[in-house]
Amino acid sequence: METKHTPDYSGGGLLNLMSSLIQARGGRGEHPPLAGLALDDLTRATNLVLLVVDGLGADWLARHAPDGLLSRARWGAISSVFPSTTASAIPTFLTGLSPLQHGLTGWFTYFGELGSVMAVLPGRPRYGGVSYRAAGIDPRRLFPHRSIFDRIGTRGIAVSPRFIAYSDFNRAHLGRGEVRPFESLPEMFQQTLRVLRPRRHWGRSSATPERRYLYLYWPELDRIGHEHGMEGAAALAHLAEIEQALEAFLSAAAGTDTVLLVCADHGQIDTRPEDVIDLTQHPNLVECLTLPLCGEPRAAWATVRADSARRFEDYCAGELGDMVELIPSRQVIADGLLGPGPAHPRIRDRVGDYCLLPRARHVLRQTLPFEEPHIHVGVHGGLSESELRVPLCLFEL
Repeated sequence: METKHTPDYSGGGLLNLMSSLIQARGGRGEHPPLAGLALDDLTRATNLVLLVVDGLGADWLARHAPDGLLSRARWGAISSVFPSTTASAIPTFLTGLSPLQHGLTGWFTYFGELGSVMAVLPGRPRYGGVSYRAAGIDPRRLFPHRSIFDRIGTRGIAVSPRFIAYSDFNRAHLGRGEVRPFESLPEMFQQTLRVLRPRRHWGRSSATPERRYLYLYWPELDRIGHEHGMEGAAALAHLAEIEQALEAFLSAAAGTDTVLLVCADHGQIDTRPEDVIDLTQHPNLVECLTLPLCGEPRAAWATVRADSARRFEDYCAGELGDMVELIPSRQVIADGLLGPGPAHPRIRDRVGDYCLLPRARHVLRQTLPFEEPHIHVGVHGGLSESELRVPLCLFEL
């Protein structure tokens, strides 16, 4: 059984890394910088590149590739945010804000202003339908956070998978950042090299190199982990592919005066069928809810009927007490699990009344009447070390 940990927002986490990067590119960070990371070295570099490998946990990397390229360049392990999930961590990467500030609290988030539980990243209501813009919603008004690309003083480029590069969510969070889409792992690095080694026009002076910030996102390891598990052969084979492509990129980019940081949004743990808490087996709990569970299978937000709070608490303590920890959402905020403020004006909508934190490797599953059961082997979102700790690797080129 893994011990529960808490995210670090005071100097040892993703929030602090982003504050350092913002400062290194001429902006003002709202939060403390990452303790121990030399800000001067980042500031002096012509190119500052952040590669986020979705699902790459620090301990998983240390166990499976202790002598690999990434482990040899490991600066340390840092904390993700809570919930430890893409839908909460990526907005932190893109804004430099904590989950308490940006208000995105899991894959499914209740937007009271829309009266709907939304799948945040694709931008669709849980019951189905079209994305924000096609439904007549301006995502820039729905997500008014200031992009990191608007907070820095240099040129900014997002190198993104083509299937999300021009999504409503991406457009709302990239500000004036440029987009370079790609289809494959090699093409991601090729697009990056085109920025680091631009073609020079005849007669153009290169006496003062243009300073840049590049954000790269690679999602495939997370997908493999969900489908096959992180301890399976497919995930290990893909890690080898990542390191091979990265090694080729490092060679090609040598001499470009670049600092490359490799990090992740979260780690994963593998689950078994017996770890699933299926709410079809707990109708008395479901009757207490006014909304479907939001958030993540490893960190779910419950909005409860006003007259059912005690019944809900008693049921969780009695029937689920060995498998789930129940925390009032106001306590989650007060304890700082979502990070420092100021709080998003709709944060109480977004976290409901209670947080359900499955213990050990348990997950919560609620399948709505029109949904097919969606089974993941690798999961994340909780407060275990495997989910919360991510590596930070540093390369100087």
